[in-house]
Amino acid sequence: MSNTTLQSSSDALNEVECWFYVLKNCNNVQVTITNYGARITSICIPQQDNFVNVVTGFSSIDEYINATAPYYGATIGRYANRIAKGQFSLNGKTYTLPVNNGPNTLHGGNGFYDKVWETGEVTENSIALSYHSADGEEGFPGNVDVKVVFELDDDNQLHIHYEAETDADTVINLTNHAYFNLNGVGSGLITSHMMEIDAEYFTPVNKTQIPTGEIAAVRATPFDFIEPATIGERINNDDEQLKIGNGYDHNYVLDKTSEGALDFAAKVTGDLTGISMEVYTTEPGMQFYSGNFMNGTNVFKGGSKDDFRTAFALETQHFPDSPNQPAFPSTVLKPGEVFKSQTIYKFSF
Repeated sequence: MSNTTLQSSSDALNEVECWFYVLKNCNNVQVTITNYGARITSICIPQQDNFVNVVTGFSSIDEYINATAPYYGATIGRYANRIAKGQFSLNGKTYTLPVNNGPNTLHGGNGFYDKVWETGEVTENSIALSYHSADGEEGFPGNVDVKVVFELDDDNQLHIHYEAETDADTVINLTNHAYFNLNGVGSGLITSHMMEIDAEYFTPVNKTQIPTGEIAAVRATPFDFIEPATIGERINNDDEQLKIGNGYDHNYVLDKTSEGALDFAAKVTGDLTGISMEVYTTEPGMQFYSGNFMNGTNVFKGGSKDDFRTAFALETQHFPDSPNQPAFPSTVLKPGEVFKSQTIYKFSF
């Protein structure tokens, strides 16, 4: 581990120690992780005699706790994305979750992002974090033990490995919610970034942003990024789905070579820096969010605000509302099984 900084927060975390860990590789790429929410707080890419930070984040743990948008950089669980009406049924029993996004549950309610994770093995370029989610937490069944490993390799790839086990049937969907601006945080809009997504289909949503169940083709729609296009090229088109999300906030059905294969999912390039990020994942879906609800109420490290469309997220995941959508890939985890998932963010500069 290159550098460690302790920050405790007496108000919200009852004197629990929180840390920032800096991982480095041979190319001097630097990734900062905190055990508060198992978050990525920055990714600094060397350019000439300086660094470009391409991930939004705050300077202190208290700022994360008090932010009006709680998900910046966090590991999301038990269930990433939305569950309709805060309910699902499993084995004939209905479970009720806290509703925190209109009529729906988003990102597991008061989920993993708001927890202090236990620190495991730490090296110069990796860190393991774990969390025990008790039976009934936020309404979900089963005691679940989750482990996330962040590893930065010398090919400028940030690997995120997820594992989870349960003692009772449950549902689980894990992701990371880093917000990226490949021109650098504070550089302005991300609408001129070039985006490519390896997906022929996406899941349209209703007016509360719950999937309708349809698997719709992206061809000849504003959602087609099979051939690279700028994020902003069609974002303001007269399209009902774009109006619902105020831009892109949709799950893409990734083209997979086989179930669970670690496949290419997306590539994004900053127009001002030329920094590129490729995404690879074992997950069947990826939520593309173009920062449509960022509203300038939070101040990032460095002084810039979280203004409208100044960052984007690519959240690798199973599909939203899968517990209520039998045709979607299952998110059920049973005792004796091990949930495993991997995502890679690879940077070129």
